[in-house]
Amino acid sequence: MFKKLLIILILLGNFFVMQSQERNKDTIDTDVVKVVKPYTPTISDAFKIKEAPSLNDSTTTKKKEIKYNIFSIPVASTFTPAKGKAANVDKEKPVKLYDNYASLGVGTYTTILGEIYLNHALSNTERVGGYFSHHSSQGNIEDVNFDNNFSETSLNAHYSQKLRDYSWKVEGGFQLQAFNWYGVPDQTIDRFDVDHSFYTANFGGQINFENAIVNSGDVLYRRFGDDQDSGENRFVLKSEFDVPIKDELINAELTLDYLGGTFDRNYFIQEELKYGNFNVGIAPSYQMIQDDLTVNLGVNLVYLNDTEASDNKLFIYPNITASYRLVNELLIAYGGIKGGLIQNSYYDFAQENPFVSPTLFIVPTDQAYNASIGLKGKLSNSVSYDISGHYVADNGKALYKANSFLGTAEENYQFGNSFGIVYDDVTTFSVAGALNIDVNRNFKLALKAEYFTYDTDIEAEAWNLPDIEASVFLDYQIDEHWFAGANLFFVGERKDEFAIEESFFPVDPPMTVTLDSFFDANAHIGYKINNQLSAYVKANNIANQDYQRWLNYPVQGIQFLAGATYQFDF
Repeated sequence: MFKKLLIILILLGNFFVMQSQERNKDTIDTDVVKVVKPYTPTISDAFKIKEAPSLNDSTTTKKKEIKYNIFSIPVASTFTPAKGKAANVDKEKPVKLYDNYASLGVGTYTTILGEIYLNHALSNTERVGGYFSHHSSQGNIEDVNFDNNFSETSLNAHYSQKLRDYSWKVEGGFQLQAFNWYGVPDQTIDRFDVDHSFYTANFGGQINFENAIVNSGDVLYRRFGDDQDSGENRFVLKSEFDVPIKDELINAELTLDYLGGTFDRNYFIQEELKYGNFNVGIAPSYQMIQDDLTVNLGVNLVYLNDTEASDNKLFIYPNITASYRLVNELLIAYGGIKGGLIQNSYYDFAQENPFVSPTLFIVPTDQAYNASIGLKGKLSNSVSYDISGHYVADNGKALYKANSFLGTAEENYQFGNSFGIVYDDVTTFSVAGALNIDVNRNFKLALKAEYFTYDTDIEAEAWNLPDIEASVFLDYQIDEHWFAGANLFFVGERKDEFAIEESFFPVDPPMTVTLDSFFDANAHIGYKINNQLSAYVKANNIANQDYQRWLNYPVQGIQFLAGATYQFDF
């Protein structure tokens, strides 16, 4: 053990001796090195290692080019992509539309206005419906001594069916109207009964064909009369059909029109008046379209048989129209010349002027031509316009003229308080303009005006024809519940004649009377309570003008009406 320890000590001593000898041989001096300027390396001093260093080894071989190929193997898969689903878009609930409605309103002058419209589907092809209306007022016009109430009641019903190749409809109705000849020139005389009434019964139908030579047919029979033993029958049959000629189609309309009636007496003496006319008309036309030009070339042939006078006559009228698109929908020029035989009737006269006397001489009007020219189009998507000029020549035009005041009056319409019909050859020139503005689906505005000049042959004036007519219509859906509207009318001056006669002999020379122009403003506002019920308020003659529509016939002043409308389904 001792020997081992000794050997270890000797080895350690030799190791330390060798270490001291090596340190004495170090050549590095211990001098101090002074740094004059600190080292500031730059980017250019950096040594970049190349990603692909160049090799000078002669044994280096060129890198081989490796090509990759895809080896496709079909694999059966049961993966089915899910169908895309569109995102939900919130939309308003569609408005429920009802087939029927009822409306009732009451107002000043003890006015009652009611309507009921019914329409019911019996099946997919059959429908039945009806319409009832009533409008009455107690009058009470200021400064009028005679009864001036009126009443109009009508009832209509229809049945229709639509089949594969055609559709047809039948309808019938009845109307009762009551008025008063209250326009007595001297309202201070003793009162007497001035009431009179009309009745109308009609029956008719229509039929329309699909893909047939005959396109449509219409038939109407109407019985019209009054409480003065007057009566009138009218029968009208119309049919429209196509006539193929080579590769072209000629459209034609055939008309059969019969009118016959009687009056118990004429205005001056107790002598029955009879009238009767039978017309047969055919109007072929051909339409030619070339680019922006559309032309309709036609003629209207009418054969008249006066059954009372045993007189026959053939009339030939032009039937030509044309239009040309100058600038697409912005500017369209149009014009034409037409003509026709106008079948005047007691019914038409009484509907336009309910104060006519039951003593009329009725004959048709020969409208030799009605020439027109104009421009129409759109100023924007919401504004459209129409400017036109017309020149009309009427032979035997019907004019309303006040009847004379008879000193030997026997009937309640012989006190200068009724109107008769006079005929004259009248040419009319007019200029008209119309503007329609659809600001949006909730606001619509329409303006129209027309200026007239007349030239008569026998009569001193074109009696009761205005020189200006203008109108404004406004409809505004304020919001979901509120709605409003208005209509304004302006009628220019008219002329009539007042005369006093003893039988056929005038007491004083006839006096021409000028009726002042008038302005009539009407408005309404309503509130939609729910989808079925709404309430409204109307105001008529808002300016409270005491104007005369006909000579000695003033109208009611400002009028108010309140009511409600209810929509429903069976």
